[in-house]
Amino acid sequence: MSKRIHFIGICGTAMATLAAMLKRRGHDVQGSDHGVYPPMSDFLAREQIRVFDGYREEQISGELDLVVVGNAISRGNPELEAVLDRKTRYVSLPEAIRDEFLWNARSIVIAGTHGKTSTTALTAWLLTAAGRDPSLLVGGIALNFDGSYRMGGGRDFVIEGDEYDSAFFDKTAKFLKYLPDIAVIGNLEYDHADIYPDMESLRLAFRRFVNLLPRNGRLIVGADSAEAMRLVSGARCDVETFGLSDAAHWRADEIRAAPTGTTFQVRHHEEPLGHMTVPLFGEHNVRNALAALAVGHAAGLDVAAMREGLAGFRGVKRRLELRGIERGVSVYDDFAHHPTAILETVRAIKSADPARRVWAVFEPRSATACRKVFQADFANAFAESGADEVILAAVFRATLPEAERLSVDEIVEDLRDRGRHARALPDVDAIVTAVATEAQPGDVVLLMSNGGFGGIHDKLLRRLGG
Repeated sequence: MSKRIHFIGICGTAMATLAAMLKRRGHDVQGSDHGVYPPMSDFLAREQIRVFDGYREEQISGELDLVVVGNAISRGNPELEAVLDRKTRYVSLPEAIRDEFLWNARSIVIAGTHGKTSTTALTAWLLTAAGRDPSLLVGGIALNFDGSYRMGGGRDFVIEGDEYDSAFFDKTAKFLKYLPDIAVIGNLEYDHADIYPDMESLRLAFRRFVNLLPRNGRLIVGADSAEAMRLVSGARCDVETFGLSDAAHWRADEIRAAPTGTTFQVRHHEEPLGHMTVPLFGEHNVRNALAALAVGHAAGLDVAAMREGLAGFRGVKRRLELRGIERGVSVYDDFAHHPTAILETVRAIKSADPARRVWAVFEPRSATACRKVFQADFANAFAESGADEVILAAVFRATLPEAERLSVDEIVEDLRDRGRHARALPDVDAIVTAVATEAQPGDVVLLMSNGGFGGIHDKLLRRLGG
C-alpha cells in the first residue's frame, strides 16, 4: 500500500538514499532540508523526489502517513514541532529501513570502526555476481552499482551497520534496528567522541548488537582486533573469525601487492582455497575481502564464484579513489579520518609501489578527529605510515574550546622531532600551492578527509595541469 512520506533533513546521504528506495517501492516521497545543494539535490531530482528548501510548519500536512526524522534534527525545528503537536506518525531512519525492508529479508549487517563501506559493497557484489540478486544500502558510492543502494529481488539485504545514534528521540546505535541474521564486526576502536563518552559505552553498543543475533545466525569477527574478539563470548550463534593471524578461521597469507591490486592465498580452517586477487591496496582490504568471503560462504556461495566476484570488484568512491594524474603526479581521495585508517591507507599506497614518494595531506574534520582524544595517535600514525611528506590542514571545527581541540602544530612538532617532513598550512589554497610547487613526476598525493576538503582535489589537479 502506497504511503505519503516526508523526510525532515532529506539531503543527508543516508536519508536521500532511503527516500529514493521508498520512491522505487511506489511510495509518494518528499522532504525538506536547509540549504539544499548538489550532489544530493541533483540525486533527488533524478529520483523525481520533491525537495523543499528550508523547514516550514506548513510542509507537515495532515495528508502525511509517515515522517522520517534525520538524526541531525533536534527540538526547535519547525517541522519537527508540527509533527509532535499533531501526533503525526514519525520514525528514525533506521526504524524506517527495518520496517520497510528487513523483516522479510535475510539481513546481512557489516559493522566495525573501519572498513564497513568497502566490505558492505564488496559483500553485495559477491552475491550479485553469483546471481543472488541482493538488495544493498551502503554509506558510499559503490562503483559496481553506480550508487549507494540496490533494489534486488533476492532474499538477502546487505546493509552497512552504522554505530552512530538514530534520532533526537533515540540516542542508541542505528545498527540495533537492523535485525541481523549474519553480522560482521571487522574491528572495534574508540570513535564518535560526540556520541560515546568513553570506550566502554561504545563496547556496550556492540555487545547489544551481538545479542540481537538469532541462534541460527552467524557472527563473523575480525581476529586481528582484540576488542572485536572480546564480543564473541556474547554470541548465541555460530561464530567464524577472519584475518591475518594464525588462529583465524578465514586466513590470508602469501600476500603480494602490485600496482593493480593485491593477490593472496585464502585458507578456511587451514584448508587452502587457492589464490585470489582483489583490485584494492593494503592489508586492511585483504581483511575486508576475507570478511566478504566469510559472508558469501555463510550465504552458500561457492569458492569459484567468489574468486570471480573479488576480481571484478571496482571499489567505492572516496576509498583510495584515483581522482586524476597531472604532470606525472597521481592524486588520490580517501575518507580516512581515524588514526588507524590513516596509517593503513598510507601504508596501502606505499605497498603498491614503495619507490614512489607519498604526500599525506589530512584535514581533521570529523567530530572525533577535531578533538584532542587522538592527539598522540595521529602523530604515531603519520610517523609509522611511511609518508614522505605530511601536510595538516586547519582543524575544521574551530569553535571547539582550545583545551578540547586537536593541535595540528603539536603534531607537526612531534613529527619533526622524529625526523619526519611535516608542516601545517592554514587553508586549501596554501596546500595546493605547496604541493603543486614541490611535487615531482611519480609522486602520489593522498588527500584525506571525511568531508569535501574545500574542493582541494579538483583545485590541485587544475593547478598541476596548468
